[in-house]
Amino acid sequence: MAVDPTKLKVAKQIDHAGIFFAMARVPGASRVFVGSSDAKVYDVDFAAETPVWKELAGHDSYVTGVALAGQAVISGAYDGKLIWWDREAGSIDRKVDAHSKWIRGVTASRDGRFIASVSDDMLCKVWNAANGELIHTLAGHERLTPHHYPSMLYVAAFSHDGQFLATADKVGHIVVWNIAEGKPQTTLEAPLMYTWDPKQRRHSIGGIRSLAFSPDSRLLAVGGTGQIGNIDHLEASARIEIFDWRAGQRLAEQPGDKHKGLVERMEFSPAGDQLIAAGGANEGFVMFLNAADGKILHDDKSPVHIYDFEMLESYESLIACGHGKLVQYTFSAEVAAATAG
Repeated sequence: MAVDPTKLKVAKQIDHAGIFFAMARVPGASRVFVGSSDAKVYDVDFAAETPVWKELAGHDSYVTGVALAGQAVISGAYDGKLIWWDREAGSIDRKVDAHSKWIRGVTASRDGRFIASVSDDMLCKVWNAANGELIHTLAGHERLTPHHYPSMLYVAAFSHDGQFLATADKVGHIVVWNIAEGKPQTTLEAPLMYTWDPKQRRHSIGGIRSLAFSPDSRLLAVGGTGQIGNIDHLEASARIEIFDWRAGQRLAEQPGDKHKGLVERMEFSPAGDQLIAAGGANEGFVMFLNAADGKILHDDKSPVHIYDFEMLESYESLIACGHGKLVQYTFSAEVAAATAG
């Protein structure tokens, strides 16, 4: 469904202590599971008049990845563990020592067959979502940056058809994997998303924080931040690059002149003609881009630095999470009134 991004409005906000790093939504519903800085996963029905925050406790540190696969909720955290939760009972079905370092993200294939987890051990692991069996360990990223400091593997994303998986790291290196074979299909580079300060702090910052395949799997959008002038703060503009990944061609670049910080999450519209992106630094933002040329169609400030969001199937609304808030956006006055009511 096509929407007019200029009609984007905040329809509802829910406040809660903590920082919410990751989100997964139950299909066809406004019920979401969010991963929090207090080491818990929260089960929340956003549409409820008085939402109840049901706690799922089992991790020992920040919960940075949440995914849904059928009746299972799978979460990953800085404790290196993956937990399979029963969606309705809230009980733990399976707990796995998945990675030796912080887990940065967890994502599910659209058909619910696979789970991918990425970690600062620089490995992406692909799991059978139904039984927790490890299918592939994908090692395509260097453990050290070019300046000999530890790197980070921030994000993974499945193609819509489930045949491919993209992973991306701190220095702007991207690998697209063939899922069936567990082998690299191609590699891409986005070096402007990595900043090295050789003078003041001898420190690097930045990295690719979000990936999204177009519905036809032809395009791969890559999001992060541009070159940073002061590495103690996220002073660079939010940056997006769009690739025809099979051809190895960068088709578009968007330096995001208006908004500062990181592009934390992206998703293409069902028709593939628009790309929605969100993130932030001290302030949050939501922007819509033309997928063909990367030009911004509309952008707006957000009441929260957005770490993750979920689009509703109708594409008329999205739910986002960030610092101390869940926020629902809508493109329709009628939807906004009904949701707020």
